[in-house]
Amino acid sequence: MKQTLKTAVIIGSQGQDGRLLSEHLRTQGYTLIGIDVGSETDICDPVQVSDLVKKVRPAEIYHLAAYHQSSEGHSDEGLTSIHEFYRINVFSLLNCLEAIRISSPATRLFYAASSHVFGEPKQPLQNEETPLSPVSAYGITKTDGLNWCRSYRERYGIFASTGILYNHESPLRGPSFLSKKIMKGALDIRDGKAQKLILGNLSAEADWGYAPDYVEAMHKMLTIDRSSEFIVATGIRHTVQDFVEIAFGLLDLDWRQYVEENPSVIKRIEGARIGDAAKLKAWTGWKPKIDFREMVGLLLDAEKGGR
Repeated sequence: MKQTLKTAVIIGSQGQDGRLLSEHLRTQGYTLIGIDVGSETDICDPVQVSDLVKKVRPAEIYHLAAYHQSSEGHSDEGLTSIHEFYRINVFSLLNCLEAIRISSPATRLFYAASSHVFGEPKQPLQNEETPLSPVSAYGITKTDGLNWCRSYRERYGIFASTGILYNHESPLRGPSFLSKKIMKGALDIRDGKAQKLILGNLSAEADWGYAPDYVEAMHKMLTIDRSSEFIVATGIRHTVQDFVEIAFGLLDLDWRQYVEENPSVIKRIEGARIGDAAKLKAWTGWKPKIDFREMVGLLLDAEKGGR
C-alpha cells in the first residue's frame, strides 16, 4: 500500500490521552487508526504489528497504551502482574520499533513514559538529565521503554521520541482518579447527595497539567527534525488541598467543613515530582495554554454538565 503521509496509528486510542490525541490529530487532517483492547490488531503479537505497519506504513505511531495501578487502588507487583507490566509497557513497544525498523523506517514513533521513571528524585525539579531511578514496576517498565526508544534511535536511526509525562487531567479521567473524585465529591455535597469527601493526604504535592495541552506536545515532538526524550510538565507545584480549595470555592463552599483526611485510603505513598519542560519548549515552542486554576474550573464545569 502506498504510504499516506497523514496516517497515524494510536495505540491506546480509547484512554484519556488516546481520545484527546485523536481529536487533536483530526483537526490537523490526519487519517487515524485506533488500537485498543478488543481491536483487530493485538499489539503484543509481533506478527500482527509487523503486518499492520508493513501494510499501512504510517507517518506516525503513538504508543500510549500502559498497564498501571493507582496509588489508591490495590497494589499488586507479584510475578503475574509484573509480566503484564512488561507485556504492555515494553514488549508491545518493541514490536512497534522492530516493525518500523524492518518495514517502515520513515515512520516516527512517540512513546508515553512517565515521571515515575525518576522514582523519588533528590532534585526538587527534574529535567532530562535527572538520573532514572524508578522504584515501582510501572516506573521500571516505563524506564525500559524509554531506553529501548533511545537504543533504536542510536543504533538504527529510527525517529523515536519519548514524552516523560507528569500528571495531566481532563474530564475523561475515570472515577478512580483524584481529580474526578474531588469534582464529583464537591458537587455531591453541593447537591445534598453526600456530607463528606474523604481524601488520603491533603498536603500531597504534584505537578498537574491539562491533558489536551499534553497531547499537543506529543504531536509537536514528531514534527521537529530530531527525536529525543522530553519532559512534559508545568513546572509548578500544587497540593491536593489547592485542588480542593479551588473546586469547593467555585461552588461557594467552605471545603474545611466537608473534607476529611484518611491516610488508609492511600495504598502506596509517592513523593512529589515536578518537571522542567524547558527542553520541550526550546525544541518545539510548546507551552501549557491552561493553568491550574483554569483546569480545575474546566473539570468542574464538565462534571456539572454530565449531571
